[in-house]
Amino acid sequence: MDQQPGNRGEIRHFLASRRARITPVQAGLPTSTRRRVAGLRREEVAVLAGVSTEWYTRLEKGHIGGVSEEVLDAVARALRLDDDERTYLFDLARSSRPENRTPPRRGDVEVAPQVQWLLDSVTMSSAFVRNGRTDVVAGNPLARALFAPMFDSATVDRRGRPNIARYIFLDAGARDFFVDWDAAGDATAALLRAEAAREPRDRALRELVDELSTLSPAFHGRWAAHDVLIRHDGIKRLQHPDVGHLELTFQSLDLPLSGQAVHNLITYTAEPGTASEDRLKLLASWAATQSRAAGPTRQSPQPGPL
Repeated sequence: MDQQPGNRGEIRHFLASRRARITPVQAGLPTSTRRRVAGLRREEVAVLAGVSTEWYTRLEKGHIGGVSEEVLDAVARALRLDDDERTYLFDLARSSRPENRTPPRRGDVEVAPQVQWLLDSVTMSSAFVRNGRTDVVAGNPLARALFAPMFDSATVDRRGRPNIARYIFLDAGARDFFVDWDAAGDATAALLRAEAAREPRDRALRELVDELSTLSPAFHGRWAAHDVLIRHDGIKRLQHPDVGHLELTFQSLDLPLSGQAVHNLITYTAEPGTASEDRLKLLASWAATQSRAAGPTRQSPQPGPL
């Protein structure tokens, strides 16, 4: 991760990459045959945003801390940023302002027993809680059964807690488990990129990104693309080692466990009447049997036994 003061490197690369993807034709600007760049020039973005070229050039070099929200909005419109990219830009600006710099985030927040009870009460959907670093911090028995390859991976930490990004990029088996592995990799790297703007002083996140960048060329390339993703919902296709192919709908809901950390409740559900529902029910039955054999876990929020 770029660790320049005020995230200047992050800002520079992000704005330059967004500028490069827009052609003059798309922006409604006149074109010429002699262009050294495929995308927009800095002066063209400045015209579209209604600011001077000198001012925009300074902004793209990372001097963003004192920029007003109105000007950031204008730049976001000029670069055609989507909602997640706009939020990312504002997060970068906020973390660059000395008066708004927060201390390093607290250590891992344990989920309350009531949250674990909620997860355990969900019997026909896989449900788990992940933090912004994609650590799985709690889950129900079906989550443990559905994502057994990840929970059993050598990439789990010493507490037996999986990290989704580490599994996807450092465990070769993930390419078999996730049918759309490329899409899963793209989304995971983009989620971490968004978290890096929210929490630029999260040491554990920096260490995770450094580890993945060093050990995984696939992650390194995705990280360099500066794509961002905040909300992640849709269809996931999995090839489970015990029940075979599953096509599931997943939803992400914000879970306010801590004012200083991002947590999401993730559910995976099968469409009623499909083969995937039958296979998920089979997994749920196995998971319930194993959970009863292991004894009650309702008082423990730890994800290991699930």
